[in-house]
Amino acid sequence: MSEGVQTRRWTRAEYDRLIEIGVFQPGDRVELLGGELIVAEPQSEPHYTAIGLTEEALRTALGAGWVVRTQGPIALDDESEPEPDLAVVPGTWRDFGPDHPSQPVLVVEVAVSSFYLDCKHKGSLYARAGLMDYWILDLAHRRLEIYRRPIADATAPFGWRYDSVEHVGPDGAIAPLAAPDARVRVSDLLP
Repeated sequence: MSEGVQTRRWTRAEYDRLIEIGVFQPGDRVELLGGELIVAEPQSEPHYTAIGLTEEALRTALGAGWVVRTQGPIALDDESEPEPDLAVVPGTWRDFGPDHPSQPVLVVEVAVSSFYLDCKHKGSLYARAGLMDYWILDLAHRRLEIYRRPIADATAPFGWRYDSVEHVGPDGAIAPLAAPDARVRVSDLLP
């Protein structure tokens, strides 16, 4: 940051108010991450297709009792309301009437050109929130990266990172921590 430049941090309540009064319109690709308004990656066809494939695979693997949300807000903390590509929460759609879910058991981001943001920035934010299971579908390398075990790390953007990182290629499979019997094949996620 340049000397003398001032920025303003936003709370989730202020961000929700900006949406309510129409500052942001449906389809605007803006997220509140750690008090900062971040413009999200535009969606290419492979990105959008991968979201649909991942949603389908997770719904099939998990079955009833889980909600798989695509690009919906998560009330992560007082200064963060990310809109991950996919988030899995226990329950049914009716459980989330007036409020966004706040405790997903799994978040999946699909990365084409946003890998660094998803890995370092969002990963640190999700780790700080205590999310135990974070996946990045890396389309450039055709693999799934699984991040687990959040730990404090003063060098990370939000003071936290994941201690465990696993790379699973197209021939592999993985199960969400919250549903260990729900095997998901990586090839089913890739366009």
